[in-house]
Amino acid sequence: MRREGSAFNGLGVVMLKELADHLTSIRFVVLELVVMALAVVTVYVAAQDIKNTVAEDPFLFLKFFTTSSGSLPSFLFWLSLFVPVVSIGLAFDSINGEHNRRTLSRILSQPIYRDALLFGKFLGALLTLAVALVVLWLLVIGLGLLFIGIPPGGDEIARAFVFLLVTIVYAGVWLALALLFSILFRSAATAALATLGLWLFFFVIWPVLAGEIAQIVVPPDPRYAALGLQTPGTAILEQVLSRLSPSTLFGEVVVAILDPTTRALGPIYLSQLQGAVLGAPLPLGASVLIAWPQIVGLLATTILLFVIGYVVFQRQEVRA
Repeated sequence: MRREGSAFNGLGVVMLKELADHLTSIRFVVLELVVMALAVVTVYVAAQDIKNTVAEDPFLFLKFFTTSSGSLPSFLFWLSLFVPVVSIGLAFDSINGEHNRRTLSRILSQPIYRDALLFGKFLGALLTLAVALVVLWLLVIGLGLLFIGIPPGGDEIARAFVFLLVTIVYAGVWLALALLFSILFRSAATAALATLGLWLFFFVIWPVLAGEIAQIVVPPDPRYAALGLQTPGTAILEQVLSRLSPSTLFGEVVVAILDPTTRALGPIYLSQLQGAVLGAPLPLGASVLIAWPQIVGLLATTILLFVIGYVVFQRQEVRA
């Protein structure tokens, strides 16, 4: 009982210390200001397009997250870049930085256990990102209300809130990966480059590579190609391979949550088209159910990466 109480107290101390350090760090403040500036510009441009192109839409506010204009990407695009980069920036030197400063053994000599230290660093960084994402979420909602003057409906707020929660889970994936590499590599630069390289691989290269691998394993059928269609077996394998990327999982969840007319994230069957002819949107529960496998995949990836890092950290030598 004594050890459990001490570990709990140590967890709170480490988490609050990490939260304070991150919120006051220059790199985090600069990145947050840049993203806020991009959010203001993106939402303003999206508001002009929405005024000109949308007449009556029960999900008007959701378009502020997904609408792009010309060469300016949507707010969702900037968010998909911001979340992994800032997550990596917060955690890539969490453990190896303590090693290099010769402070890890001093910390663990206090009534703070290794598990409390690791959990505290992860939760402190995740809470920092959660605060930043909530601010951005409120900023988009407030700017949308200011620019179009129409309050969002309850279903819109609920969908936007689910989107916020999923984004925090997505941030947890890259935090756990950066924390793992911070444990594996003593050099902070190596950990940062390895994590950023893996993110770029999954974000840019893997979607293309998945399609090429699928075509090699399941060659396209010329009969479908003559009709301008993709071979079903090739399409299914490509989708399965692409879902190994957290970025793909996050993108599919966003499509299901922010677009109520989405009825499937894979091959569409006739039973899923019922009500689609009239453009009937799905209720929030049905949209979450469609995206539930992807949400579970993001949660499982975060837990798996953290557990691997936890096991490795428990076995490491921490003496100065």
